[in-house]
Amino acid sequence: MAYDPDFGEWVREHFAALGPIEIKRMFGAGAAYAHGLIFALLDDGTVWLKVDELNAPLLQAAGSRQFTFPTKDGETMTMAYWSLPETALDDPEEAVGWARQSIDAALRKAAAKKPRKPKVKP
Repeated sequence: MAYDPDFGEWVREHFAALGPIEIKRMFGAGAAYAHGLIFALLDDGTVWLKVDELNAPLLQAAGSRQFTFPTKDGETMTMAYWSLPETALDDPEEAVGWARQSIDAALRKAAAKKPRKPKVKP
């Protein structure tokens, strides 16, 4: 995984209609945040959008590919991220539409999590 700051700037410009997004380094790649939640990973010039059961089939139908990586034991691991469709690479309006769906997926996932119990100090 590799993150290029110039690519991060392209992502900020391409997704400008979303409003301010934060990009942080994460595991050698980058993560794009909106509303405090990760909605995309940035790796080797690819935008990987967060998915759930609602938007994954749409991205698949648009020709996107799922984020996969090999494990130490030779298995292939998949993650809940799909590539930004190629048609959206030259169309910021389309890209923002896909990103909004990914932000919605991140919000749904966050809402489904059980709240953490507060730590009690002795």
